[in-house]
Amino acid sequence: MGSLHFLSLSLFFFILSVSSVRLPAFDDVNKTMHVPSVAFDPTRVTQLSWAPRVFLYKGFLSDKECDHLINKARGYLQKSLVAAGESGENEMSEDRTSSGMFFTKAEDEIITEIEDRIATWTFLPIGNGEPIQVLRYEHGQKYEPHFDFFSDKYNLQFGGNRVATVLMYLSNVGKGGETVFPNTESSLLQLKDESLSECAKMGYAVKPIKGDALLFFSLRPNATVDIKSLHGSCPVIEGEKWSATKWIHASNFDIPFKKLRKIDVYKLVNV
Repeated sequence: MGSLHFLSLSLFFFILSVSSVRLPAFDDVNKTMHVPSVAFDPTRVTQLSWAPRVFLYKGFLSDKECDHLINKARGYLQKSLVAAGESGENEMSEDRTSSGMFFTKAEDEIITEIEDRIATWTFLPIGNGEPIQVLRYEHGQKYEPHFDFFSDKYNLQFGGNRVATVLMYLSNVGKGGETVFPNTESSLLQLKDESLSECAKMGYAVKPIKGDALLFFSLRPNATVDIKSLHGSCPVIEGEKWSATKWIHASNFDIPFKKLRKIDVYKLVNV
């Protein structure tokens, strides 16, 4: 077993050995140490896959927090875009048919607390994260399987590659809307019953349940990209799906973002 893999395993089991965790995070901008005021409960976390590394946190958000994010975002939704090839510029695509918007970091007290909780759970600094994006998927809307890591130089300017994604479900969905990982070996162990859509049966699927959150890693512990992190959002069949995403980079995102491109955050990271 490699030393990096052993270290990641040891860290994971250390987290499970305590009932609640609060970790300090260094603020590169203000050169200060930030200690989150919130704790998370590792007993609610389940490991779904090791390749890719995927973890499910039951009840990560309260109903109040979910409703707050939806209500705050509802009037600002725009057509979702994707990053185009080598250029990294944003463009419309039939592969992604949702609508969404971005908050600013620490926009209000509830968003600040959620961002603190994410940093505590992931062991990754707040400064490495992009602003939270809220997405709405209406009937038939989807996001075809894709990677969250970048292959273009443009987006790599802003904190390097994306290491991890925290995907928070803000609503229940009547049917469909599952998050599916087509390349994970864990899909062979999952029971494919009639509660899953046909899309979800193509890999390991996670049903959207209000308040739950997924943490998955786009890079391996050795910092190489993990092609098994391919994932998609299945079409919504009944109801609508609301979610919130926090992408986290290998290094500080805030400093190069403010220094290199003082533009609308929606234009930069809507991918």
